[in-house]
Amino acid sequence: MNETTQPQEVSTLTIQAERVRFGLATSLAGLIVMVFGAKPEWFGLDRSPVIGFVQIAFFLAGLTIICLGGYVGLAALWGKQEKSILADIGSRLISTGYVIALFSGMADIFGLTIAKDAKTPFFGPWQQAGMEVGMIVIAVGILMLIPYNHLSKKVVTP
Repeated sequence: MNETTQPQEVSTLTIQAERVRFGLATSLAGLIVMVFGAKPEWFGLDRSPVIGFVQIAFFLAGLTIICLGGYVGLAALWGKQEKSILADIGSRLISTGYVIALFSGMADIFGLTIAKDAKTPFFGPWQQAGMEVGMIVIAVGILMLIPYNHLSKKVVTP
């Protein structure tokens, strides 16, 4: 007997849930990468008393992964509905905040240094403040991307 099976339709709710899970998993992976850059001594990897290029690069790579995962997960919560203007502004704020954090963190690498000895990268208070401002902008963008009016509605699962 040769039976043919009908392809099962995958509901949009299932695809939406998978995207949210993917976004959460990606953000968690980004957090782990970010911690490797921020606190390598927790893993026995600290080889220098100063914060160097590799640490800053890992920290920023982790921040990139967190931003992408957060955007994918929150964009999936909107489903097929059109995003609001506030959500569009939020997605642009996420990108803007990352650019602020990137240029603040890599300021010495780009030649915008205040250190007297420009041979070694210096991560000082100005770079730290710039990265904090960038992360605050990212956080505001993520909060603006949350579909608050959609979350209050009851979702009936099949």
